[in-house]
Amino acid sequence: MGAKDTQRFRYATEKDAELILFFIRELAAYEHLLQEVVATEATLREWLFEKQKAEVIFALENGKEVGFALFFHNFSTFLGRAGIYLEDLYVLPEYRGRGYGKALMRELAQIAVGRGCGRFEWWCLDWNQPSIDFYKSLGAVPMEDWTVFRITGDALTELAR
Repeated sequence: MGAKDTQRFRYATEKDAELILFFIRELAAYEHLLQEVVATEATLREWLFEKQKAEVIFALENGKEVGFALFFHNFSTFLGRAGIYLEDLYVLPEYRGRGYGKALMRELAQIAVGRGCGRFEWWCLDWNQPSIDFYKSLGAVPMEDWTVFRITGDALTELAR
């Protein structure tokens, strides 16, 4: 990004539900997981803006949204403070290589530090070596000795009984 760029960030508003869903679908297609997206504009409006369970920031180039990050707070009992968990980060292909990914990560780190958070974390698909290399270049360290577990759908419903 050159000095002439007018790159900025903005927080999403309820009016951005369609745009957020667009970015989610673009990311899912990149990850070969588009068939798993069941989110709708209505569910995004409900959970992001009515229930305020997550936040979205957009990276802008000359007023156009070229990337996004969806994040929320988690909590570390060991640190005794909240952290930021990055659920999704995506930059449109035609804007990659211009520093937007790094700028979004820096903005999230600044949000975390500004809010007094103790850490900033995310998951990355094992096959996504370009992203792994990018994250390592920022100083991120892959978590070893930890396995992610998940319960969804019928198994979640059954466990809740």
